This record gives sequence, structure tokens and C-alpha cells, in this order.
Amino acid sequence: MNTLLVVDGSDNAYEAVHAMKYLAQAEQLTLLHALDVPRPAYPMMVPEVAEELYRSLEQSMREDGERLLDRVQSLLPMHAGPTTKQLRIGSPAEMIVATAEEQKADLIVMGARGLGPIKERLLGSVSHRILTLAPCATLIVNGPVKAMKNILLPLQGLSDAEAAIRFLQLKPFHDPVEITLLTVLPSTQPPWPVEAAAAETLEKQALESARGYIESVTERLRALGYQAHGLAVLGTPSAMILQEATNLRADLILMGTSGRQGITRFVLGSVSHALLHKMPCPVLAFH
Repeated sequence: MNTLLVVDGSDNAYEAVHAMKYLAQAEQLTLLHALDVPRPAYPMMVPEVAEELYRSLEQSMREDGERLLDRVQSLLPMHAGPTTKQLRIGSPAEMIVATAEEQKADLIVMGARGLGPIKERLLGSVSHRILTLAPCATLIVNGPVKAMKNILLPLQGLSDAEAAIRFLQLKPFHDPVEITLLTVLPSTQPPWPVEAAAAETLEKQALESARGYIESVTERLRALGYQAHGLAVLGTPSAMILQEATNLRADLILMGTSGRQGITRFVLGSVSHALLHKMPCPVLAFH
């Protein structure tokens, strides 16, 4: 598995480095620091002076970035794998996506917040753009990482299941993990008038069908060597994902983005910013 580790000196970026302890050894690990060097914002400044100021700032940021990459490399776990360092100048999101494409990365690992000319880069900007544009799976680390063993895997339909299995076939974790599969059925009344008993029967039938689906996926994961079990519940998908993640004390939420509908829509949709900030643990989004 080719892994791209993005670092920027923030607390969550160092937590992303710590998360490497729980990921499998990479065939190739690339450490990336992207420099977003601001241009002087004084319109009356002589162009030559403005260019000199820019070059001076770029050199200072480059030296800081090289020291950061050296420090991160020294903090990697022994099993991290062969490592290269890259320092690139440009928009962080664009540089991350471009590097992932060039390196044919299977996984991007990064912190949820970054430091730059704008003090904080919220999930709505860099991290959210990476989730939207990345050509591969992305692990967003939003706080301290204590373990990566208890994993919640929300699924909606066959496309999510197939994508999850493709990713898990890469054996991305260093130690054995326990996976709880979750499918959420929206609790809605039929569009036509029905008696309460009939509505309850319809809900029971839908849940039975969902349990059959989730159990079939669970069996496929067990065949790959994973410890897995499944849940099918009624409710609002985003709310139930948050609730189950909290109840299970999940170390990681493994979330599909293919299709971008239903359950998975909250990752890239209009409410993604709020929900990702509420997540009690890191989120790994796969395609």
C-alpha cells in the first residue's frame, strides 16, 4: 500500500503521524509538506521589493518545512516502510491531490486542521476538498489517536460494500481490528395511509432485508480474516452513525464516498462540516 502522509506542524498533523503506528507497513511512504507562501499585499510597493520579500519569506518557510519533515521522519514507527520527503509550493489541497495522483497513493493520512497564513484551515476547506477530490482513501485525524482497533463501518447498498471490501483487501491495519458494520434505514411512513400495525410490519420487513444484506457483507469480511458483526437500525443516517460511534467507543469510522447518496452523502454534502467536527474519532473515507 502506497501512503501519503501530509504534515503541517499542527497538533492534529502530529496525531496523524501517531496514527501511522496503527497502519500497516507501506510499500512506499511519502511525507508531504505544502507551502502556501503569501504574496505581499501592498499595492504601492515597488515590484522588485515585493519579489525580494516574497523570496525571503519563501526561503524561511522552506527551511522551516524541511526541519518539520526531518522531525516527522524521526517520529515514524519502526514499521512505517521506506520513506521519501517532498516539500512543494502551492495551494495545499492542490498539492496534496497532485502528489497522491503522481505517487499512485492508496491512502492519504492528514490532520483535520492545518496552520498557514490563515491561522486555521477548517474541515470545510482543505480537508473537505481532499475528501471531495482525492483519488484514493483519506484518513482525517481530528484529535488524539489512542488505538485503531474498534472500527465502525456504515454501509448503504452494494456499491459501498464492494468499495469497503476492495479497501480492506489491502490489509491497511497493522494489528487485528474488530469491525461493526452498520446500515441505517430512514424511519419514514409510507406515502399512502396505512394502519399502525401495517406500518410496523413494513418496517420489520425492511429491517429483516437490511439485516440479510449486512450479514452477507459481514461473512465476506470474515472470509478475509476480519472479526466482524453487523447492525441494521432505523433512524436518521447521520445521527445514528454518530450515536453508534459513541456507543461503541469506536476508534475509527470507515466511510464510503462512492455514489455520494444516502448514508454517505453526509461526508461530502451540505452538512458535512458540522458532522465531521462532531465525530468522536478519526474518519477514513474510501472510494
